Amino acid sequence: MNSLTHADYLALRRFPALDGLRAIAAVLVVFFHYGGPDWLQGWAGVQMFFVLSGFLITTLMLREERRTGRISLKEFYLRRAFRIMPVYLVVLLVAAVSSAIYGTFTSNGIGPSLKYYLTFTNEFAGISPYGQSWSLGIEQKFYLVWPLVAIALGTVVLRRRAGAALLGMLLVLVAVNFTVGHSNPGWPLHYFSILTGVLLAVALHSPLGFAVLRPLTNRAAQLIVPIGFIGVHLAVKPMAAFLDGLAGIPGHVLVVPVYAVATAVLLASLVSPGPVTTLLSTRPMQFVGERSYSLYLVQTVAATIIWYFWPELSGIGQAVVVTALGLALASVLYRTVEIPMINLGRRVIARQRVPQQGAPQAPAPQSPESSRLATIGQAQP
Repeated sequence: MNSLTHADYLALRRFPALDGLRAIAAVLVVFFHYGGPDWLQGWAGVQMFFVLSGFLITTLMLREERRTGRISLKEFYLRRAFRIMPVYLVVLLVAAVSSAIYGTFTSNGIGPSLKYYLTFTNEFAGISPYGQSWSLGIEQKFYLVWPLVAIALGTVVLRRRAGAALLGMLLVLVAVNFTVGHSNPGWPLHYFSILTGVLLAVALHSPLGFAVLRPLTNRAAQLIVPIGFIGVHLAVKPMAAFLDGLAGIPGHVLVVPVYAVATAVLLASLVSPGPVTTLLSTRPMQFVGERSYSLYLVQTVAATIIWYFWPELSGIGQAVVVTALGLALASVLYRTVEIPMINLGRRVIARQRVPQQGAPQAPAPQSPESSRLATIGQAQP
């Protein structure tokens, strides 16, 4: 199979392999928190989420701009609000009410941390039953700022946006030095991962950038690159040990940029059809990927239920059971909260658009599956 052309890339409406990547990232994180093997280094799954987020959000913005000539900030923020807030608030409510019922609202940290969770400064909250939501604080601030920056840099000048992403990555690396000794050292570095995804999206959207990355889109690369990525992932722990203490910064912080770049290279190899894309877009992968956001948020609720009924469970068995129950709870949230609220957001946006004389009718509502973050074009996340 020949490499993908730039025209073929721009014509893609979906990146089906990304469902599988989101599934892998979510399961890695749950395994890391609840007894998975140490060599798996599941914490890195969050960095994969960050790169995916930067890539997908920027790609959606660029596609909208190419299609309509502009980026609608109002619609962007409405889509993100209806996509993120409902499940986030439902799970937060469950965690807070459950803690209050059992008399641990203050002692387990959720009470003192509510001010952070309600203002999306989660990364600065202490340990609590909703502590896994720290990454949402990082992403929400990215969602708030990046569209404004992209628009301010001009409608069609992709080089300026690429330059802004590179400058942001450099500033992040500098800022890391000022967080050493903080309770969450290196927290700015998570923006490096997001901006890596942003840079990839801008590069692939540009004919010149795509030409540089095009060799990654052929069938041979799609076999070689994932193997290399697996090697990088399994080397995360030894790399962190090797880098530990360099410039006084913990090794697990310094390894993040390496992992982010490796994820971006992997992502570039998976935008085209191929054997690994086929594997990652199978129905089981899609099932978990669709529910990955809810699974990520509800994992502590699932673990608490397992602990209550099966307190002696530990290790890999605990990781598997928590993941399974988490997926069951996530499925309920996906069907009863995520999809209805996403569709409601679309209806709100559709009602606010001013119909133009002779303009074509808006497309009919799409199936729940079309609301996945991996969907490109009209089906916005």
